[in-house]
Amino acid sequence: MTTEQTDADVLMIGCGDLGARIGLRLADVGHRVLALRRRADLVPAPLQALSVDLTAETPSLPSLDLRYLVVALTARPRSEESYRATYVEGLRRALDAVEAAGKRPERAVLVSSTGVYGEVPDGTLVDEDLEPTPADGPARMLLESERLFAERLPGGTVLRCSGLYDGAAPSRMVERVAAGEVDDVERWTNRIHRDDAAAAAVHLLTRDDPPADVYLGNDDEPALLGEVAAEIARRIGAPAPPAADPARAHGKRISNARLRATGWEPQYPSHREGYASSTR
Repeated sequence: MTTEQTDADVLMIGCGDLGARIGLRLADVGHRVLALRRRADLVPAPLQALSVDLTAETPSLPSLDLRYLVVALTARPRSEESYRATYVEGLRRALDAVEAAGKRPERAVLVSSTGVYGEVPDGTLVDEDLEPTPADGPARMLLESERLFAERLPGGTVLRCSGLYDGAAPSRMVERVAAGEVDDVERWTNRIHRDDAAAAAVHLLTRDDPPADVYLGNDDEPALLGEVAAEIARRIGAPAPPAADPARAHGKRISNARLRATGWEPQYPSHREGYASSTR
């Protein structure tokens, strides 16, 4: 584990695609960012990097002028064991390192998932007041990670994001539409563009007013899967999927009202703007 960074004021615990977008936004406004990632060579400049496998080791951090801390971990595969190793034990090791360095951030944000809510009655508009009921092992590990974060960093903020996507990049959704493999068209879906999720994390980290403990990161418009697929099909010139009947809609919808009330506004308020650059 090596780095030349000695005065970073932001520590990124995890720096995959979303973490990198968060870190670059912070760097753009003058922050000095140190990112922990298994492969430091994948961390984009001007972010500084420290190579560490948090599932197996506790890092030794350089001196930090720590102001902000962001947790944006990713785990593969989607299994309880993998999620525990990364989101719980990996986070624990990283926070142990921060504590050992004698540092405490002014603000901290943990990126989590609306998957912690599990199954809810059809049509439920989910907000931050709903008690999470994880439906499987990976979701339980995400919720355990949130609890560890809250215990170790009182006053920190959890940002639970719904389905992350990037309309300009190849995606499984676009591939399914192109192949005519979209079913369950009456299911409610929830999403947030990765750039909007990154902007939300930075907004919560840097706004003047103290943030709440939990926010839901979603665009303005939960939509039926069939509506999303139809829009993508139109843009890429694929056959339209079966029409969705709103009267048969099922699943949960995610509210972004609390996040919106802080002044955050999505650049991509719905799937229509988000997938506007999808091409084949």
